Amino acid sequence: MNETTNQTAEKAILVGCQLSRQTDEHFFYSLEELKSLTETAQGTVAAVVTQKRDRYDSATYIGSGKIEEITALEEELEADLIIFNGELTPSQNRNLSRIFSARVIDRTQLILDIFAIRARSREGKLQVELAQLEYMLPRLSGIGVSLSRLGGGIGTRGPGETKLEKDRRHIRSRIHELKRSLQQIASHRDRHRGRRNSTGVIQAALVGYTNAGKSTIFNRLTEAGTYEENQLFATLDPLTRKLKLPHGFSVLVSDTVGFIQDLPTSLIAAFRSTLEEAKEADLLLHVIDGSHEDRVQHERTVSKILNELGASNIPVLTVYNKKDLFEEEFVPSETSSISISAKSMDDISQLKDRVEKEIMKQMEYYHVEVSAEDGKRLSALKAETILIDQHFNEDKGLYECKGYAPVNYHNSERNETKE
Repeated sequence: MNETTNQTAEKAILVGCQLSRQTDEHFFYSLEELKSLTETAQGTVAAVVTQKRDRYDSATYIGSGKIEEITALEEELEADLIIFNGELTPSQNRNLSRIFSARVIDRTQLILDIFAIRARSREGKLQVELAQLEYMLPRLSGIGVSLSRLGGGIGTRGPGETKLEKDRRHIRSRIHELKRSLQQIASHRDRHRGRRNSTGVIQAALVGYTNAGKSTIFNRLTEAGTYEENQLFATLDPLTRKLKLPHGFSVLVSDTVGFIQDLPTSLIAAFRSTLEEAKEADLLLHVIDGSHEDRVQHERTVSKILNELGASNIPVLTVYNKKDLFEEEFVPSETSSISISAKSMDDISQLKDRVEKEIMKQMEYYHVEVSAEDGKRLSALKAETILIDQHFNEDKGLYECKGYAPVNYHNSERNETKE
């Protein structure tokens, strides 16, 4: 439970500025997403103010007329904070903080605040603090006053008021210390991943837009018991568990942080380690909320970020989730796909079957004969390969085994005959 659960939700005014090059669809969906982000951060949306402009105002992001409108709303609604649906420059943040009584934050700061709530592991907390300090360092001259005046709240969780009000030299030192600690953790993970790769372990990763149902599917597949909730960024820390496929072969499955439209590059960089599991996977399970009206945009966003991560060449199985909520005219966008409801264990079983078939595509077919006395090898085939058929040939006195094994699996030790 976090520290604000029992407190009154903060009232927020959301501000969006639509540039001429933006479509109405993209702009208003982004605003809806900002509403969801605000609610995830335990805030209440009191009003939404929008404006159309050719370009952002260099000093205040929006025009003077809208500033007057927001000032009046701020007083009328007794708003606690004003959230801008874009990334404010340090000077814009300072100028707006001088104008409004309420705390001023932007979309990036709001997402970082949610990350601060969600972080559970030591690495996750270090990543959050690093991202927040790097983001806030050039903005300190305005933020310190705001924090002192209002004493925390949405947009201030994580490093906290006292750390942010210390001098820049101390903050830069802390940033250096955080980077060094995260590098040590990353090196440890690389060594661990290297050991996994050297043993021929097959890896899969769940990726997708935030709130698509990845953690629910992860829990059903692996019985991991991770946090799952109908909220944005319910999962932040990377988690890997073993999944046993229908024929007994085990693969490692990782859950990853959800993607989101217009996620700033700095945030992708800060949480790259949570996405490294996706980059190193042999198979990606792209989970999509098939009932969402903007699912096509979600697909594009995830594909774009995967491309930026260098993971666009990894085989993908698209998993359309929440099929119990699909519209009648639902048509999958991807050919290599399966539609499921994570609530249905029958659907989860079908998903396991499909994952196994996708994994088999990356393996080598084998047909070997094993002595009845060689129980160790028979056991190894069952555990380390996808053994699809095993029967005893009475004429030969041998077990005939057919299946699929990782490429070059014990190739020198097997008398393999390919059909």
